[in-house]
Amino acid sequence: MSQINVQELTFAYEGSYDNIFEKASFSIDTDWKLGFIGRNGKGKTTFLNLLMKKFSYEGSISSSVEFEYFPYPIENENRLAIDVISEIYPDYLHWQLVREMNLLEISDEILYRNFNTLSGGEKTKLLLATLFLKENNFLLIDEPTNHLDQSGREIVSRYLNSKKGFILISHDRAFLDGCIDHILSINRSRIEVQKGNFSSWLINKQNRDEFELSENRKLLSDIKRFEQSAREKSNWSDAIEKQKTGGAPCDRGYLGHQSARMMKRAKIIEKRQQKAIEEKSKLLKDLDRSFPLKIEQMKFHSRVYTAVNDLSIFYNNKAVFEQISFCIEQGDRIALRGKNGSGKSGILKLICGEKIEYTGEFVQKNQLKISYVSQETAHLQGNLSSYAREYAIDESLFKAILQKLDFDKKQFDREMQSFSEGQKKKVLIARSLCEPSHLLVWDEPLNYIDIISRMQIENLLLDFEPTILFVEHDKAFCDKIATKIVDLN
Repeated sequence: MSQINVQELTFAYEGSYDNIFEKASFSIDTDWKLGFIGRNGKGKTTFLNLLMKKFSYEGSISSSVEFEYFPYPIENENRLAIDVISEIYPDYLHWQLVREMNLLEISDEILYRNFNTLSGGEKTKLLLATLFLKENNFLLIDEPTNHLDQSGREIVSRYLNSKKGFILISHDRAFLDGCIDHILSINRSRIEVQKGNFSSWLINKQNRDEFELSENRKLLSDIKRFEQSAREKSNWSDAIEKQKTGGAPCDRGYLGHQSARMMKRAKIIEKRQQKAIEEKSKLLKDLDRSFPLKIEQMKFHSRVYTAVNDLSIFYNNKAVFEQISFCIEQGDRIALRGKNGSGKSGILKLICGEKIEYTGEFVQKNQLKISYVSQETAHLQGNLSSYAREYAIDESLFKAILQKLDFDKKQFDREMQSFSEGQKKKVLIARSLCEPSHLLVWDEPLNYIDIISRMQIENLLLDFEPTILFVEHDKAFCDKIATKIVDLN
């Protein structure tokens, strides 16, 4: 076992006035299974790139191990998967690769298919199997779950739990809890390392936040009391001084002593007040503040929005699922569950009005307004104000939701093309929440979105209580939000 030592790390992208890291110092053991968490745009992937020596920086990063990064860039996917693996790792042993593939529950027959014909989940598992052939390297795994369904995430989580020596960026709480033993977190004011999984980190954070809020309330009360007391002592001192210069006979020496004594006590209280102010300034720097937002969904004239009976959807004349029945009623929060390729997105597109080949009964009420969030973000261009005008939504509410999801006001004037993928998904969600609609239809909305923001979106939906149909592989989110589940497996 060795260590990766980070000392006084400072980094900013060229042309930027804001440091991503500023004098950050911490150490990591190379035997750890380390989960790496933090808000979108706070530097998680940047730090992995610094370990890979892709950028110059101030400070030092010292380590005796080599680093290997996932996902691998694949320039040409139109060739056999085994040729892709051979390019990534020319010296691999075939039996070792097959062993890792078996652990990830994928057949070695996919090695002899063109790489571009593999599903996203198959690609992820195959590349992870290749990554763990390099046993002497410390592995940097960047968001492996985005193309995995819930079953695939459980398989990969068990697989990673059997390994060690990696940093894993993931925003899936259940996934992290299943495979890590330490947390590296980028907080608002500092970077910290803790032993445990995500759930234990969250409990520690909530306890610390509650303690600091309590201390903050106490110090605010003390500061107010000190301020009032110091003012009273100072006023008494001034009043005594005025008696010395009054017309009535008095003991000026005694009064001077009393005045000086009162002023001294006032100064002592002022120092205590200043100390309380300094202590207060150290608190709440890592608190994720939550501001209430009032959002309302349009009322619809019918209790039942959509009814599906014995529905089968076809791609290229082949059924992806058969004879599914369910209905969407006002107030439902319905999760569509199924493996990749099981037809979940097909149902969403059918409900949103796209032409999809199907049999069975599909009935949808007229004048039903739907707000759709797609998986794709590539179409986002321009700044947030122009985007709000394009969709005719309340710009103030739109930006207020984004601020709640950790957008800085400086980002409001930036082009959306410069946003991280997680920030782009937040734009889509905030727009959907602002759109006048009867039904929200969200297709994997949480891809790339950080954990704290996921929890805020959960709370927002629970407060808002919209009618929503969604596909999402984050088990914790589904367990908390869904009132009904439609299973396509």
